Amino acid sequence: MQQRSPVRASTLETVLLGVTVLIPTLAQGAILRRPRMVRLAARFDTNRMANRTLTRLRRRHGAGPLSVVVPGRRALVVLSPQDARLLFAATPAPLTSANREKTGCLRHFEPDGVIIAPGEVRAERRAFNETVLDWGAPAHRLFPALTPRIREEAQSLLDLHHSSGRPLDWDAFSAAFWRIIRRVVLGDAARDDHHLTELLAALRTDGNWLNFRKPKNATRTAFLARVRSYVDSAEPDSLAALVAATPCAEAANAVGQIPHWLFAYDAASIATYSALALLASHRDHADRVRIELSGTDADQPATADTLPFLRACVLESLRLWPTSVAILRDTTAEITWHNGTTTPVDTGVVFYSSFFHRDAQHLPHADRFEPDAWLDGRNEDNWALAPFSRGPAKCPGQDLVLFTAATLLAALLRDHTAHLLFSRPPLAPSERLPHTIDHTTLRFALVPTHRQGRG
Repeated sequence: MQQRSPVRASTLETVLLGVTVLIPTLAQGAILRRPRMVRLAARFDTNRMANRTLTRLRRRHGAGPLSVVVPGRRALVVLSPQDARLLFAATPAPLTSANREKTGCLRHFEPDGVIIAPGEVRAERRAFNETVLDWGAPAHRLFPALTPRIREEAQSLLDLHHSSGRPLDWDAFSAAFWRIIRRVVLGDAARDDHHLTELLAALRTDGNWLNFRKPKNATRTAFLARVRSYVDSAEPDSLAALVAATPCAEAANAVGQIPHWLFAYDAASIATYSALALLASHRDHADRVRIELSGTDADQPATADTLPFLRACVLESLRLWPTSVAILRDTTAEITWHNGTTTPVDTGVVFYSSFFHRDAQHLPHADRFEPDAWLDGRNEDNWALAPFSRGPAKCPGQDLVLFTAATLLAALLRDHTAHLLFSRPPLAPSERLPHTIDHTTLRFALVPTHRQGRG
């Protein structure tokens, strides 16, 4: 049987994809958000523009993947949930996560990370990540020790908010979340190591430029040496201590996995802050959280089974506004898609998360805040919803991230009610939620519950 190639986008369609999908995505910063560009994207709701473009192309050409040819690169955009499932299930072969563009981004600060590892060492690094992150376990072994640390940082954030008399803003929240990240990953000694975060931010800034900017070797060396120093003097009850204590083959490059944990954890801060905005603007859901918290003991360590609704709220935040707007793969062998078309080796394959997560054709609650869909099974088998990726490459730190986010939100909301003072664009339960949000402009008042109703 003669092989068929996917439908090829016309020159005009290729330009349209570039203007409405590629440029806005890169402008906002694929590795480190650029606040001004995020603000501009939210103003024009660029993710909705991208969604409209991809919806029209699917209507015009069918649900099969769409081939896009640009100078020096052959790419494929998947448009159907069936092909989305195939993309995730076929990783790491014949679809590798070590995509050419992704490697260009991540080599700046995590050259030895599992995501861009070549095939021969990927399995060893993946196995090491799963061991340290307790992938597949009912609960991570560090949950009891990490719970009080997260609650301490939540209390410090509340104290700062109340003593300053100013709204809770992104800068204060992000700083608190970074303290949590450093304590979880590297130990309490790293709590105030702002220089480590600054080094990582500088490298991530360069990562935004993909292969167009050479790595700063001196900065990267200084950053990695700082990470290694925490492993060499690892504190108990930290991921660094588990790295130091976990046997592994040399090819696994144990310390080299830590930069990705720091980088990926930072995305969780955006998701958590956005979830707070959703709860502050959806009172019925906030009441559900209050009921959930009333049924848990504030003094007991959180586990994987506690706070299911809050975890679902964070997942829903990631569905509505994915922090990884696009998931990329490269073909390492020919692959045949659900419509029978075949793609050759060395083709870049794009899963545009924002399109699939808000695909009204396949998702009735596309533009609504619907955390229950993560609890009642509606989202379980939908491989087009991938807040932490799917399949063999699914993020092994998912449970740890959701635990951190839910525990922090619980500490902030147990004795307080969140009021959304400002958002761009506005969030209203009665209207469709925007596809793009500027998390940096969100402002909150956290009012103690004992003061509710007072004049």
